[in-house]
Amino acid sequence: MSAFERRLTERRRDFHRNPELGFQENRTRREVARNLREFGLEVHEGAGVVGVLRSGQGNRAIALRADMDALPIVEISTHDYVSETPGVMHACGHDGHMTMLLGAAERLAECPDFDGTVIFLFQPNEEHGLGAQAMLDEDVLERFPVDEIFAIHNLPGAPTGQVSTRSGIICNSETLFEIKVQGRGGHASMPQAGVDAITVAAELVLALQTIVARKLPPAAGTVVSVTEFLTDGQRNVLPGQAILKGDYRARSPEDRIAVEKFMRQIAEGVAAAHATSVSVECATEFIETINAPGPVEAVYRAAEAAGCETVRDREPMSFSEDFAHFCAAVPGCFLLMGNGVAGANGQPLHAADYDFNDDLLPIGAEFWVQLVRDRLPSRKDKL
Repeated sequence: MSAFERRLTERRRDFHRNPELGFQENRTRREVARNLREFGLEVHEGAGVVGVLRSGQGNRAIALRADMDALPIVEISTHDYVSETPGVMHACGHDGHMTMLLGAAERLAECPDFDGTVIFLFQPNEEHGLGAQAMLDEDVLERFPVDEIFAIHNLPGAPTGQVSTRSGIICNSETLFEIKVQGRGGHASMPQAGVDAITVAAELVLALQTIVARKLPPAAGTVVSVTEFLTDGQRNVLPGQAILKGDYRARSPEDRIAVEKFMRQIAEGVAAAHATSVSVECATEFIETINAPGPVEAVYRAAEAAGCETVRDREPMSFSEDFAHFCAAVPGCFLLMGNGVAGANGQPLHAADYDFNDDLLPIGAEFWVQLVRDRLPSRKDKL
C-alpha cells in the first residue's frame, strides 16, 4: 500500500468513526475544510464546503460533488473503526465519497495538469434531500459558476471500481405522502355504532397498490410504499383516526403527477364508500435526477482511461438523489461505482453492517483526476 493509499484509508476511517447527521456535520465540515486548505485550495464554508482549484488560463469550470451526512442507524459492525456516535453511522458510503474527492483534490493540487477551474462541493444533508438546495439557496452556482457537474455514488454488489451510468433519467424522484382518515371511534364490541378508521385505512393500503399494478405502464418504474400506519385505537377502543405515511418514486414528472392524482381519487372513493373523510398531502423532496449526454460520455472516457470497467446505459436506480437539484441547474452526470460483491462490501446501502470498500478509494480518486483532465485539458493536450 502506497503512502497516498494509507492516507486515504486513515481519512475514510476517521470519517466513519465520527459520523454526523444532516445539517449537523460540524466536525466533518471542519475536517474537509482543513484538508482542502492543507492541499492549498481556496476554501469557502457555508451550509457545506467549497474548494476552488485553478490552473492555467482556461475559462471553463467543472464541479465535483461529495455528500457528507450519515444516517440514524445503530452500527453492528465489528471492525476497529466502528461509529463512536451512538445511533449514527455512515451506512451509505458518504465517508468514502468525501475521501475519494479529497484524494482527487490532493492529487490535482500536487500536479495541476489541467486548464481551467475545478470546484469541489462537499454538501450536507443528502439523505433528506435538503442539502443541495441549501447550497443552491446560498447561490453556490452563481458565486462559483460551472459548465458541468458530476457526482459518484458507490454501489454494493457491483465489481469494485465498475462505473455505470446512463443519459436521461438515472434516479427516481421521491414524494412523501400522508393520508389522514377521520372516522368515528367506538367500543370494539359494537363496530356498527362508529366508523372504524383502521378498516378504512387498511383498505387504502391495498388500494394504493393498484396505482402501480393497474394504472401505470408496467415499465414505468414507479414504486408506491406505505411505511407507517398510525391510529389512536386501544385494546378495546376502535380508532376514530388513522394516518398512513409513506413515499412514492417516479421516473418522470408526468408519472409523479399522475400518482398523486390517482392517490387522491382512490382516497376519495374509499372515503365515500365508508361515509367518512380522508385528506391527502404530498410533498416532493427529491426530483428526478436527469443526466446530460455530454457529461455522461465524459464519464465513460475518464473511467476507461482510469482502467475501470464500464457499463453503458444501465437501468435507472429506484432510489432518489438530491444531486438532481444540481443537474436541474447545470448539465451533469450522476454515476455509480462498484463497491465490491463479497463480504461486508456486498452489504446493501443503509444496512447496519454496511462498510465502504477501502480498495475503492484510490480508484475513485484516480477517476476524478482523469475526468478533470478530460473536461479541462491542458494546453499541451489540446495541441
